[in-house]
Amino acid sequence: MNQKMQPWEEPLDDSYWQALLEEECRTALPEPNEGTWEGFVLLPQEEACEGAAIPHAEAGSVGVWDQPWPGQDRQQALWAEMKRCFDAGEVLEFEIVGHNRGGVLVDCEGLQGFVPASQLVGFKHTSSEEYRSNQLKEFVGQRLGLKIIEVDADRNRLILSQRAAESGPGSPKAILDQLCPGDVCEGWVTNLCPFGAFVDLGGVEGLIHISELSWGRVDSPHEVLSTGDKVQVYVLNVDRERHRVGLSLKRLQPNPWSSVEDNYQLGQLVEGRVTNVVDFGAFVRLEEGLEGLIHVSELAEGSFLYPRNVVQEGEKVTVRIISIDSHNHRLGLSLRQV
Repeated sequence: MNQKMQPWEEPLDDSYWQALLEEECRTALPEPNEGTWEGFVLLPQEEACEGAAIPHAEAGSVGVWDQPWPGQDRQQALWAEMKRCFDAGEVLEFEIVGHNRGGVLVDCEGLQGFVPASQLVGFKHTSSEEYRSNQLKEFVGQRLGLKIIEVDADRNRLILSQRAAESGPGSPKAILDQLCPGDVCEGWVTNLCPFGAFVDLGGVEGLIHISELSWGRVDSPHEVLSTGDKVQVYVLNVDRERHRVGLSLKRLQPNPWSSVEDNYQLGQLVEGRVTNVVDFGAFVRLEEGLEGLIHVSELAEGSFLYPRNVVQEGEKVTVRIISIDSHNHRLGLSLRQV
């Protein structure tokens, strides 16, 4: 008989990764060959063009941006140089020349580079558009050490990260090659979406699926994490071909279900808090990560129209344990039998 796969053993579906930097890139990246940066707040032209976004070279060295290339050849040479810097994991210094709600813009002699807000050190995530805009405006004119985390000449995409630059040496590819299941890493939460949380591991983005946020039931990642949080995560799986990393938050915490049969017995009276009321009953949290269900038939004697006529979310209740199934993470509770 085929044993049911656990959530962390199932292959990650492509839809899990659709939200990767989605908000920043959708709202802020110019379209390929657009020719303008409409929507960005830019420095005055004389300021923006004066040395804007040119990586510092060592004394006496000559970069491709200094060579007398014809227009198209020069663009190709610049993209090739960006690709080399990406592969080498080099930290370059760029001047920030514009911003919009998604992040800030850098200019390398005509190549449009973008730093998502989530990749800026010190950026405070907020729901206030005015406060967000004022924060991003403060970056304009600064020269930042940045590392390229995505380069695609065909799509005119040059994505950079200040967090990756400050996380230490190594290219995203090198970081990905070193990651192995079972590793414990440190990173920053860059994006929250209905199915989980994305974490920047220093130029490599990983996903904590919602089922891996907590041993308990989680309705939304916002209940556990906030964008910008610094977290330690457990590496579940690594797909180097598709540049995808599966992460877990709950694996760094003891699994309460592994000791439930040692700590609880059938017939025992326990206290808990109602976390959710549904048509078929009510869920009660006994401890962090450990929830049981009071089936509607075990809520009360007699007839009642709806479970909320008996209990409410947030209410503290005393219940009796009537079944324990640690393998399937199920705990049957009764209010009627108290």
